[in-house]
Amino acid sequence: MKSIPAVRRRTAGLLLALALVSTATSCGDDSSDAAGGAQKVKFGYIADYSGSVALAVAQKQGLWKKAGVSPELKVFTNGPLQVTALGSGSLDFGYLGPGALWLPASGRASIVSVNMLGLADRVIARPGSGIEKPADLKGKKVAVAEGTSGDMILDLALNEAGLKPDDVTKVAMDASTVVTAFSSGQVDAAATWYPLIDTMKKNVPDLKEISRTQDYYPKLTFPNVFVTQPKLASGNPELVKKVTGVLKEAGDWIAAHPQESETVTADFLKLPAGQLKGSTEYVKILPSAELTELTQDGTVDGWFDELAAVFGRMGKLPKAGKASDYYLGDLYAAAGKADRS
Repeated sequence: MKSIPAVRRRTAGLLLALALVSTATSCGDDSSDAAGGAQKVKFGYIADYSGSVALAVAQKQGLWKKAGVSPELKVFTNGPLQVTALGSGSLDFGYLGPGALWLPASGRASIVSVNMLGLADRVIARPGSGIEKPADLKGKKVAVAEGTSGDMILDLALNEAGLKPDDVTKVAMDASTVVTAFSSGQVDAAATWYPLIDTMKKNVPDLKEISRTQDYYPKLTFPNVFVTQPKLASGNPELVKKVTGVLKEAGDWIAAHPQESETVTADFLKLPAGQLKGSTEYVKILPSAELTELTQDGTVDGWFDELAAVFGRMGKLPKAGKASDYYLGDLYAAAGKADRS
């Protein structure tokens, strides 16, 4: 066989490159897989239970296929990276934990669905520290991983007690170092979460829980959420409704099968079957009917508005939009089986 002339090789290469660019830039539009006519979306997640369980269940239960959606799943290490990818157009949907919810509040993403509510965060104190309630934190050394949900629960505890951030000595460190500092007595208290607190209890079995996430519910909670590009929500709402419908159905299955969802997620993440056992202990999983009701009566907007105030006190959000501007509650309520193709 004769070799292809150099010009033809270069032309073929250029055509291939243009085809690849066309495929990449079609993310989130009405383009379909040639085989099944499914609409393609790029969906980010984090490789832990909360960050991947809905996608694991949707895949296991065949929910994407039923909805006529073909997802390309991409793993990330944190929420802010996903919001950056949303902004560049290289991602259509993503997952955010509560510590990253200031990003939608700043207008950089639209929330399509609440995934589940985190109940793991605590302000804890060492025995003998003199700390029995939030007001006792004044003048004490508190270890915290800044910018996390631990930082948020500390803000809530201080605000409840009428204290300001500089009323305590905040010792900033990464989450694993918080465990060491608290366990060894280098600090009086810590703002952190389970299962890290389980590790601390092995060294400090008499530690005291001073403030808990659920103490503020239902006025405020720490939701983790799914988000999309604001321009996709406005430009292709039917696709966003389809994807949201999948997430709602997956959430309903999880609510009905919490323990089994741990196993499904472990399999999805290629982890040993029992590695995620107990993951549902510190989350509140709300069925879509309840979330729809809480959306329509304004409760969910209230959660996001209250968290925006927390982020404002923390200096992360100088000016926040109202939750109604970035939580697509009407779309969430409308999404469901009727949107399936």
